[in-house]
Amino acid sequence: MAWLLLAFLSAALLGFYDVFKKHSLRENAVVPVLFLNTFFCSLIFLPVAMSPEVPFGGWAVQKYIVLKSLIVLSSWLCGYYGMKYLPLTLVGPINATRPVMVLLGALLFFGERLNLYQWVGVLFAILSFYLLSRSGKKEGIDFRHNRWILLTVMAAVFGAVSGLYDKYLMASPDSGGVGLNRMTVQSYYNFYQCAIMGVMVLWLWYPKRKQMSPFRWDWCIPLISIFLSAADFAYFHSLSLDGALVSVVSMVRRSSVIVSFLVGAMVFREKNLRSKAVDLLLVLLGMVFLYLGSK
Repeated sequence: MAWLLLAFLSAALLGFYDVFKKHSLRENAVVPVLFLNTFFCSLIFLPVAMSPEVPFGGWAVQKYIVLKSLIVLSSWLCGYYGMKYLPLTLVGPINATRPVMVLLGALLFFGERLNLYQWVGVLFAILSFYLLSRSGKKEGIDFRHNRWILLTVMAAVFGAVSGLYDKYLMASPDSGGVGLNRMTVQSYYNFYQCAIMGVMVLWLWYPKRKQMSPFRWDWCIPLISIFLSAADFAYFHSLSLDGALVSVVSMVRRSSVIVSFLVGAMVFREKNLRSKAVDLLLVLLGMVFLYLGSK
């Protein structure tokens, strides 16, 4: 039960994370915003990494975390560009394909089994997100030829791979996993991402900055890191608890679209909200069935 509550907490925090990200990226350069996000996340987890209770583990451990950072950063790069150019109420439905991919991967690689309530919840959520994506077509966005749509889909694919990889990293060796300390993973993968983004800023963005979108400071940028770090903390803790199902945790985290939808409607004044609101009711219904199935 505790792991499911943590998953819902992570979802709420992720919703606000998307809101601050959308606000920070409007008419702003993507690469430096993402670099600052990784930089502030690294600062947040620096005291944690220095704690004697968080083992470093040497290259035998860090090699897994380097791969984790590359997967997550690939997802973020694609997702940030999609978030900048697409409506907030449309990005969420596309990201919602991630739990479907995670579910298939969990069933294939981890042998997870869902009960009837959980299957109903998953099906409701998949249907609701599919209908939301169809509603987005009314805004004149061609899904087949829009590069921002493609990048957002790629972000979802990388995110699904990351979710499955997290389960492998956290699972005990007896269960076929690596058995890494969750705080070691969460702390150090931020450092590696910051280093990679620092190189990208200096070599790719800075020399061509005058030909690209200019960078402007926004106080929402550090809030991206704060809410993401809190959401990831709840997420990793959820996966580390006995009985946690990676497919359900990933699906619940996608309910963050509810928070981003409400803010997109009230603050960003996005379009075609009536049909999307009906679809969101299915999201809530799906979350209720996931909750009932995990009691």
